[in-house]
Formats: sequence, C-alpha cells, structure tokens
Amino acid sequence: MGLPWYRVHTVVLNDPGRLLSVHIMHTALVAGWAGSMALYELAVFDPSDPVLDPMWRQGMFVIPFMTRLGITNSWGGWNISGGTVTNPGIWSYEGVAAAHIVFSGLCFLAAIWHWVYWDLEVFCDERTGKPSLDLPKIFGIHLFLSGVACFGFGAFHVTGLYGPGIWVSDPYGLTGKVQAVNPAWGVDGFDPFVPGGIASHHIAAGTLGILAGLFHLSVRPPQRLYKGLRMGNIETVLSSSIAAVFFAAFVVAGTMWYGSATTPIELFGPTRYQWDQGYFQQEIYRRVSAGLAENLSLSEAWSKIPEKLAFYDYIGNNPAKGGLFRAGSMDNGDGIAVGWLGHPVFRDKEGRELFVRRMPTFFETFPVVLVDEDGIVRADVPFRRAESKYSVEQVGVTVEFYGGELNGIWMFKWNSEHSKKLEIQLQRDKQFDTALL
Repeated sequence: MGLPWYRVHTVVLNDPGRLLSVHIMHTALVAGWAGSMALYELAVFDPSDPVLDPMWRQGMFVIPFMTRLGITNSWGGWNISGGTVTNPGIWSYEGVAAAHIVFSGLCFLAAIWHWVYWDLEVFCDERTGKPSLDLPKIFGIHLFLSGVACFGFGAFHVTGLYGPGIWVSDPYGLTGKVQAVNPAWGVDGFDPFVPGGIASHHIAAGTLGILAGLFHLSVRPPQRLYKGLRMGNIETVLSSSIAAVFFAAFVVAGTMWYGSATTPIELFGPTRYQWDQGYFQQEIYRRVSAGLAENLSLSEAWSKIPEKLAFYDYIGNNPAKGGLFRAGSMDNGDGIAVGWLGHPVFRDKEGRELFVRRMPTFFETFPVVLVDEDGIVRADVPFRRAESKYSVEQVGVTVEFYGGELNGIWMFKWNSEHSKKLEIQLQRDKQFDTALL
C-alpha cells in the first residue's frame, strides 16, 4: 500500500537503526553544504579592504558565522582584519571548511552502514526481542547531550578557558576583534547587546539541559501523560522538534534584523533601524562637537572621523534598501567603495548652515531637500525648473567639504550639471568603483 507524503515517517516506525541512519544522513547534508559553501565564499572573497569592502558588502553568508566563533586567519596568509599571517594554524577558514566536508563524508558512510545493518541487538527490546523505539529515553539522551554541548560552549569556548572566545565589538562597530568574554550574571546579562549574556545564558541553559536530561533518563512518564502527549508517536516527536527549531530560527531572525551582540556590525552590517534613527550620524556629530570643544578647526574635527564610521552612515548600506527582489551582494548594486570624499557643509547666501533631509527607508526615490537647523526648507534640487524658487542656484547655496579626499574644497557656482552631481552625491558622499567587479 502506498503512503501519502505526510505519512512517510512511518517507514522508520519502530526501526531504530534506520531512524538513526536518516538522522546521520541529514547531518551529512547540512555539514556538506556548510563546508562547500565556505570553500565557495573563500574563492570569491576579497579580504584586502575590511573597512570599505567588508564581508557583508560582498554578500558573504558563512564567513561571518565562522568569524563570530573565533576564526580569523586563512591558509592563504591573510587575516580578516586586513593583515597578513605566517602561521594560521589548523583552524583557519579553510581548515573549518575541510573539517565540515570530511565530517560530512564520514556521516554519509555511517548513514549507509546503519541503513544496511538496521537490526542490531542493541536496538531490540529486552522483553520482546524486537526492534523498538524508547522515545522518552531518546528524548533524555538528546537533552543531556545538547545540554553538555551548550554548557561547554558557554563555559569554555566563549569565555576563552578552552577556546578563542567570540567576536566582540563596540556599539559602533569600530574596534571588533575575537576575545574572551566573562559571563554576565546580573541584570545586564539580559541586555541583547551585552556579550557576557551569551556566555552566562549558555552556561545556565546547558546546566538546565543536563539536569533535565538526567531526569528524563531516570524517570519514566506515567501512563496517562504518555498517552495524553502521544509520546510513543514518531509524528509527535517530529512536530515538537520542528517547533523547537522554529523557535530558535525565530529568535535568530529577530536578532539579525534588529541587531544584538550575536550580530556584530563588522560581520553582518548595519540594521535598517540604525539608518532610520540616524544612529551613526549622531555619533559622528558628537565626535565633531567634541573636537570643536577641544579648539580643533572644523576641518580637523571632521578629519578625525574614522572612515569606517562614515561609511556605516551611507544609505546604500541600509539592508532594507534595494527592494524585495534585490539579488546578489551590495557590491553588485553600487560598486566597491574606494574612498570617502568628505562631509559636505551647505550654506545659503545668508550664511545659514543647511542639512540634507535623510531619505526614509521605504522610499525608492526621494527629493534632495536642504533644511536649516529648525527644519525649515531653504533649498532643493527641483524636479521641475518652472517651480524652482528654492533651487540651489537661486538661493545661492555654497558647499565646502571637510575631512575625506575633498577636504577644504569649495563649490560656489551652480549649474545644471553641478545639480545633477549633487543629487547623486548628497545621498552617498562616498566614491565607488564598478570597474573592479
């Protein structure tokens, strides 16, 4: 009798050997994909400029995850921070990829072996002599082993006790590096942006998992609970497992989109909310104000702004831009950034400083509007010349660049060509090269 697609799991019903086989094969597929994808990304990755062409601009997916766990060197002699290394060690990017592929091959062979030799005595019930699945006991084993792995990761790997630590950075993604992290056991451990919470939560969750696993290994469920929760049904096991995976995926999706200590800016890029809130812009202005308070000139204050910080505040680095159907890396969209031209300061003929109105995230196009410190529109690049009373030409807008490659350059005479260049440049005061792609 044929089985409907949603009942195919009955093939391994009361067949521990082949249930184990399909699990091992699944692990082989996942590990094989991870290793293969890592090798592909390493083949196309350019590590030469971690500031203006970081991994997240190049569309890397598995390299950020490896780096987050402490891998920073390559057998090719380069370091993720842009330096060179002479002794990368076994656990380089290539070493991790190779380990996944070797592990995948071993799991593949093990899966075949367990499929062929499915009727081992170890899988047989002592009372009946027939193969059977003791699902509550299997649950206890899984819980115990996952608890050990979770505890070990938090207590040894993250803390640096026996491992490299994890990638930790400042709130603005400027000083990131791999380092050991001490567990945060106070209220601050619940802050999603505190790295110490990663260590403490893994230790706590691992301890709970170990204790719960031992409990389920030593205590049998009562008959009423066993039947009520359908513990003997393999479909119940599958559905509850999928629910657990969904919960984990939901949490990861949230931390990716909103940002957290597990998604450093250097590895995964800025979030759309950092653009919406002017997060990096506020820090830039704070640093400039601090420089002016130290009697630096405007040019000197802007020259002290790190190129990386200025680059974060570029609308093209907003992950919500480009539309739902954007394919490929950010570099494919607007090219590779090769330099920061500087910060343009606009003034009208009355000497008022003007600011470019930031483009909201969900606008595909947006007019170039210059407002004063009170938010009053003083100039624009008009769509229609017939109604251009605020055009930059008519209100006498001048612009001077501070910091960057155009530091100290003035523009004071406007024409249509200047307006066109301004319209492009105001939303991205960066220089891009598409020929490098």
